Amino acid sequence: MSKKKWNPEMPEKELLQKELKRELYKRRFRKILRSSFHALIVVAAVAALIATLLLPVLQIAGTSMEPSLKDGDIVLLAKTSKLERGELCAFYYSNKILIKRVIGLPGDYIWIDKDGTVYVNNDMLDEPYVSEKALGECDMEFPYQVPENSYFMLGDQRATSIDSRSSVIGCVPKDQLIGRLLCKIWPLSEWAWLG
Repeated sequence: MSKKKWNPEMPEKELLQKELKRELYKRRFRKILRSSFHALIVVAAVAALIATLLLPVLQIAGTSMEPSLKDGDIVLLAKTSKLERGELCAFYYSNKILIKRVIGLPGDYIWIDKDGTVYVNNDMLDEPYVSEKALGECDMEFPYQVPENSYFMLGDQRATSIDSRSSVIGCVPKDQLIGRLLCKIWPLSEWAWLG
């Protein structure tokens, strides 16, 4: 109890009641503070699990996906191995995470002419996300059939991107996929859905 000067005008009973209320308030405050702290720890742990297991956040490094994604952009990823043509995808390659666009699905036939125009199953691919077509670093023979359980990936910056056109990377096996990009979350002024 805190020390108070005795006031003859205030009965001792009232002083005790005031002091008891103050002590009960302190206990209640500590209890609320402790439970709030525990709740924050649980929320942080759940957020970390979701970010790690379901919706990882990645920062773009490099220019192979320009103009869609720029160096330093931050994106949100949905973990999945079910991809559609045209989606942006993250995958593991040589202890790195690469981001490219899905062009060919398992079993598709791919052909790229010398000008960089891409054909999938004999249909010219409409690629509004590519600013300049180019054959780029390509050492494969066309037409090329995408193997089962693999995906043919290309960067949007065709002149400089190292992707499935090069035997260094080749088609991406399904077990190396991390997932598809959902949205660009940074910079905030450029926030956009990517799927």
